[in-house]
Amino acid sequence: MANILLFTITVLIWGTTWIAIAAQVGEVPILLSICLRFALAGVVMLAGLSVLGRVRRPPVWRFVVVQALCLFCFNFVGFYTASGLMASGLVAVVFSLASIFNAINARIFFGDRITARTILAGVLGATGLVLIFWQDLFAGFDAATVQGIGWAALGTLLFSFGNMASRRNGELGITPVTANSWGMCIGALALAGMFVASGQPVGMTSDPVYWGALAYLALIGSVIGFTTYLMLVARIGSARAGYATVIFPVVALTISTVVEGYSWTSLGLVGVGLTLLGNVVMFWRPRGSGAARLFADPQPAGNRRFRPSGGTRR
Repeated sequence: MANILLFTITVLIWGTTWIAIAAQVGEVPILLSICLRFALAGVVMLAGLSVLGRVRRPPVWRFVVVQALCLFCFNFVGFYTASGLMASGLVAVVFSLASIFNAINARIFFGDRITARTILAGVLGATGLVLIFWQDLFAGFDAATVQGIGWAALGTLLFSFGNMASRRNGELGITPVTANSWGMCIGALALAGMFVASGQPVGMTSDPVYWGALAYLALIGSVIGFTTYLMLVARIGSARAGYATVIFPVVALTISTVVEGYSWTSLGLVGVGLTLLGNVVMFWRPRGSGAARLFADPQPAGNRRFRPSGGTRR
């Protein structure tokens, strides 16, 4: 029951953050919005860990900094920019292909083997994206959408680099909670520096929707969302927890249809189906560790999925 609850919370949070991101795009500069989000989230996480007596300084900082810049900084510049150019639900669909980026980068940085399943998942996902954006790319060229796809893909690639840094941190004995709490603060500092260097006016707003979205993204999307996901990973492993990326684009697209008036086409429906199928193929395990075992009981502490340092395999 606890696994079902954690999975549901993760999917609902990550499926709704995209519309909150879209609500922040506008009057306030993107760099400042992201900076405020992770400054608040980082302070809350460190304060919470301090109360629990669990604040730890990483023994090695270099990959924590890389993770911070890729997971809590530059990648969100791509996502926020993309959300200003196309429907937020479509940004979520592009992001759902992060697992394929991860497989490629794991091959490059760690020498992991790329399986036939990975190739099939990539072909299905890429075909699905082409169908989703067929109208904008080929039938009637839409420059804004093309730019949005590029920004979303860049954000996803950087997110994947952040996952590689997180994996390296795990090998060094740095837990995800420690890396994320410090990483959010580092990301916020980097964004603040970029904003000051850009010379943009502050451009704050009194719009309650903006501030509500900021609070939701910082406290719910970042603090609670990452925490529930990491708890799920610890209980059922990263492979099965990754099924969240299969489901949350459906939530995001549903919200986008209602709130943003996203218009579906027959090709778009087929494309979304293929993209989600690509994710299913990517995470499916032949031994039955797919959907049928998704909510199985936690594995024993001695199981090989768990690292001696307390981190989880990624």
